[in-house]
Amino acid sequence: MSNTPLMRRGAALAAALMSASLVLTACGGDGDDTGDKAAGTRSDKAAEPHSVKAENGTIEVPADPKRIVTIGNTNLPFIDLGGKPVGVTEASESELNVLPEEQRTAYEAAEIIGNSGGEVDLEKLAALKPDLILVQFSSDDWDKVGKQLEAIAPTVSWGLDTEWKAFADAIAEAGNTADALSRQKAEFKDKVAKIQKTYGKIINDTSFVDVSRGDWSDPGTFYIADIGCCEIARDDIGLDLPEAAEGKDPLAYESLPFEQISELSKYDVITYPVDADGKPTEPFKSVVATNTWKALPAVGSDRALGVFCPGNNSYGPVIRYLDSLDSALATLPGEQ
Repeated sequence: MSNTPLMRRGAALAAALMSASLVLTACGGDGDDTGDKAAGTRSDKAAEPHSVKAENGTIEVPADPKRIVTIGNTNLPFIDLGGKPVGVTEASESELNVLPEEQRTAYEAAEIIGNSGGEVDLEKLAALKPDLILVQFSSDDWDKVGKQLEAIAPTVSWGLDTEWKAFADAIAEAGNTADALSRQKAEFKDKVAKIQKTYGKIINDTSFVDVSRGDWSDPGTFYIADIGCCEIARDDIGLDLPEAAEGKDPLAYESLPFEQISELSKYDVITYPVDADGKPTEPFKSVVATNTWKALPAVGSDRALGVFCPGNNSYGPVIRYLDSLDSALATLPGEQ
């Protein structure tokens, strides 16, 4: 699974979640505390100059970078690993709203250097005197500013098709946050194993479908999600969820009219997006308000499950998703 936005239907979808999609600290002070405060996440083994293979070649990375700037989709994953960047590009309010408090504080302490990867204020960036720049954005954005970034500081760039676990590994290697990554990986592994053990029969005998809609969706439409957090449920947990045939566009790219909600009746369990309080997300409220939705067998039998997905491009938000999925599965009839 790549860590590109959850939906990319044309330019509007790409913009919607690039947060990270898929998708971040002020320039005040001398910058030393950027790295020191995160010292608990650093690996002694990694704290030496080393080369990192990236989209833009093999990059020599400083031993212990303290003034790191994150651009594009590297913002929140680096912060998720305990990083405290000195400069970031803008993240959407919806992305920031679901961050743990300490992570939002780290983001808001950073100097905003642009609203997107290709619109970086190079003078403001250079004034931060970074010793490392982490980048993930489109190849078009790289063509605009890539060489200028490399002229300012060692720059490590990853493509949008980088799988999220590999992305976390790469950021930890470049940003020297390997210890935090190890802890996250262990927690992720434990949670996956717990869900598989607890709900083994359901996983083996139940058909699921994940449905959603975004604020970019046309009125009166929804989509079947096969990218995003549901990929973790499908590929790591093993839930029987629909996905596009190999080589085809994701099912999530196709907007379906509300009239087709009734076709979801062939699935045993439906999952849908909720916010941190467990309420349907604002865009999805129009779906649950329809009589067609209310008439679905899964809805009438308490087998429509709201699941919270704060993100799918680093371990922290994925772990929170797994916690929500675990709690949702526990509500299925017979599981109480």
